[in-house]
Amino acid sequence: MKTIPAVIALLLISTPVLANTSSSQCAMLDAEQARNLFERWNTSLQTGDPAKVAANYTADAVLLPTLSNQPRTDLSGKLDYFNYFLKSGPIGTLDSSTLITSCNSATDTGTYTFRFRDMPEVNARYTFTYARVGGEWLITSHHSSAMPE
Repeated sequence: MKTIPAVIALLLISTPVLANTSSSQCAMLDAEQARNLFERWNTSLQTGDPAKVAANYTADAVLLPTLSNQPRTDLSGKLDYFNYFLKSGPIGTLDSSTLITSCNSATDTGTYTFRFRDMPEVNARYTFTYARVGGEWLITSHHSSAMPE
């Protein structure tokens, strides 16, 4: 009989701790935070450093870039693309954004415009998917395509 109260006491002590742990690990992204993540990414473009841009992505993130037909699925592919893309000095501006969010993940879909030093501006559609990894929101996939019209 001494075992049963000890087990019950252990359950009562540990159950609230487990509940608090799981609820504190769930983060939801709001529209302002999504804009801030875009600005973080856009600011990293301004550095001209492909590694700083790639740092916004998870290691296994997929990039379907605006100015390339080749999917970029690893770090070297992303670095290769951003090395090319950054040479024109891109500056992005959000035109529209729709956010769908859930526990530790979010999808931001909309339109943006890129202006460049040495080429015409590009109006494009985008989708960023994010995951919260180690307390930080990172891009897990990024699709960008120039407007067809």
